[in-house]
Order: sequence, then structure tokens, then C-alpha cells
Amino acid sequence: RMEATQSLFESFEHILATQLAEIEVFTDNPDRSRNGQLEACLQLVAECFRCLRNACIQCVKNQSHASNGGLIEPTIRILHLLHGLRFSQSDALLVAIRCGLQFLGNLITGNEESKHILWKSAFPDLFMQYLSQSDKKTVTYCCMVLFTCLNAERTADLLSHTKGVELAEAVVKICKKEPELDWAFLIVTEQFLKCPDLMAELYIKLNNHERIVVLDLISAKLSEILGCPVGSDDLTAVMKMMQFLASLFLQKCTAVLKFTSATDEENEEALIVIRLLDILCETTSNYEKFSYLQNSPGLLETVVDLLDQTHLAGKQHENIFSVSQSLSFTDHTFHPAVGFKAHLIHLIGNLCYHNNENQDKVRELGGIPVILDNCSIDDNNPFVSQWAVFTIRILTEQNMKNQEVISQMSYQGVADSAMLNNMGLQVEERDGKLYVKSHGKSS
Repeated sequence: RMEATQSLFESFEHILATQLAEIEVFTDNPDRSRNGQLEACLQLVAECFRCLRNACIQCVKNQSHASNGGLIEPTIRILHLLHGLRFSQSDALLVAIRCGLQFLGNLITGNEESKHILWKSAFPDLFMQYLSQSDKKTVTYCCMVLFTCLNAERTADLLSHTKGVELAEAVVKICKKEPELDWAFLIVTEQFLKCPDLMAELYIKLNNHERIVVLDLISAKLSEILGCPVGSDDLTAVMKMMQFLASLFLQKCTAVLKFTSATDEENEEALIVIRLLDILCETTSNYEKFSYLQNSPGLLETVVDLLDQTHLAGKQHENIFSVSQSLSFTDHTFHPAVGFKAHLIHLIGNLCYHNNENQDKVRELGGIPVILDNCSIDDNNPFVSQWAVFTIRILTEQNMKNQEVISQMSYQGVADSAMLNNMGLQVEERDGKLYVKSHGKSS
């Protein structure tokens, strides 16, 4: 392999050009009586692609020979034609397609010049043709070539091409249909997610099931996303995408109330709201990088209102938003909305951290009594009492008015004093009123 010369690759180019002309004849004039001749042609093409594929594996010299030998153009043209040979269902056709795509993938790996040539010739038609194939290996190899081609510039270019977003949509459909296909997931997580404008356009075109797939991919990448260095281009892109997701939450959040019906546990719009809330809770927990979301127009108001609505819905009749203290596994244990109110309270705390204006907003919106009403154990909202105490701690930090609101409330029950102490708070009852104190400091 290491001894291959430029002339050898030029010989392959001549063979492929000759076979290309033969395939064009079959394409223009399909004739089943000549299937034997076509079969031999496909076998020769497959063998050429197989040799070229193996020659280019981690070999810069052979990659250059293949590129300089003009092999990219005839390979792409042959693959276009092979896609059109629908009357031929032979194994040779499938092998030729697979080996051709593998050759292209090996040829462009680590070779920017070859990527440029391939992208110019193959985008978007070749990718669109083979991403929609029923053969899983063909789809896998096509995704591999696409992933290897893409960079920040080419991903952004998808927006300016009439079929660019359609191509991105095809990749997401593969993620939904073939969840074990890593290349498709890598395209979304390593390229698409770094282009928020593309993600916004793409999200609009997806159905709800596909949107859930995308949000799950974002969730899976959150730890890496949160690790982006401050000031980096990647973090800037993520910040813009999170603003988009926050706007989606504002638009669709009331869909979660459909879960008040026992027959609506698989409502996809409601499932999307849950995914969005999980992502917002996780990102806003990183104050250094995502504190700007505290000023997202209408976000805090919407979250407080939704907490009030879900809390009220749980009191009106028995449903997933009702407080449950059975201390046993029930049908609700695996309901998708388990923990939803706890996450709303968590998000309120994050949005008010070191933000006096937002602390005041929660008080003015009547959110404090609702949060305090969630300080008890609730099987439908694991750790809700801890998140309630966490959020009350944040709401009362250096905010006398919020402390006074709590102090003026009438006594309703016993809180977990150990939990309050762990959060640095102490609540005392005097003359039927509650008084909030920080450890070692009077309120």
C-alpha cells in the first residue's frame, strides 16, 4: 500500500471512467437481458472502490494521489447513477455503493482540500439520496462522509441552500429511526448544535417526536456544553441556542397541564415542555455562564405562573400534580411529569440567585406562598421540599421584604428544621407567626 504510485491511481481513474460510461448506457436504456453485463460492471466498480478505500486509510500520500488523480468526480457520478439503478437489486450494486462511500470517507479524513472538492460536488444531492436509503450500512457510511465533511462554515452554509435544512432534517430522522447509529448523533451534537440559527430553522420543521429526539441529544451533551470556556465561540453559540429554547418554553409550557388527564401521559407537546424545563434548570445552575437567562423576557413570570397553575390543578382533583405521601410505588412513579413542580421551584431559585429584582418579582407575583406550600414530602415530586427550602433561602437573601412576607404568614404546619438548618435558615414560631432567621443573625 505504501508503495502505490500516482500512475496507479490514474489507472483506477481510467477504469472508473470506462465503467461510468457503461453504467450510463444501462441507466439511459434499461434492458434486463443485459443484467449479466451490468453485474460484471458493478463487481469491477466495487473492487476498484474496495482497493481505493483500503489504500487511503490513514495514508496522506495515497489520499493526495487519489485526489490529484481526479478520482473524486467519477466516484460521485457513479454513486449518483447507482442510486438510479432501482431495477437492479443485486448484491453487487449494494457492495459497490457501500465501498464507494467508504472510499470517499477515507479519502477526505484529515484532508481539507479533498473535503472541499467533495463538498462542492456531493452537496446536497448525493447526501440526500443515500441518507434516505433502507440499507442501514449505506446510511451509516453516508453519515460518516457527511460528518467528516462538515465544519462550522459548511454547517452554517446549510441555511443558505434550499435543501440545507432538509438535509439536516434527514439526519434527525435517522437519529429517531436508528438510535444506535453514532455518526448521525455526532452530526447533530458536534456540528448542528454549534449553529443556533440552523437549529432554530430545523426545530420548526420537525414533528414533535423528532423535537424530543433533538432535546434529548442536547440534554446528553449538557455537561460538555457547560464546560465550554467563557468567551469561546462554542459558548456564544450555546447561549444563543438556550435563549431560543427559553422562548420555546414560554410558548408551549401550558401544554404540560394536559397531564392532568390520566389518559394523556404520552402527549408529545407536554413531553417537550418537560425536556425544555430540565435543560433550563441545568443551564441556569451555572450562574457564571448562563446568568443572562435571569433577564430573559417573561421567563420568571411564566415559571411562577406555571407553578401556581400546576399546584392548583393538583388540588382540584387527583392527578400527577397532586401531593402524594403514600411512600410506596404507584402508577405515578414512572409518569413523565414526576418531579415537574420540583424543577419549576428549582428554576425559580436559579433565576433569582443574586438578583434582587427577580426576588421582588416572585413576591409580587404571589410565588412565595406557593413555594412554601411545597415544603412537605411529595412522592410525585422527589426532593421538592429541599428545592423549596433552597429557593426560599435565595429569595430571602438580603431581601427584607421577602423575609417580612414569610414572617407575616400564619402557622400551617411543621417544617423539617434539620433541612432548614442545612440551608442556613431557622424559622421560629412566636405568637402564631413565623420568623425567618439566618444562623447567628437576626432577620
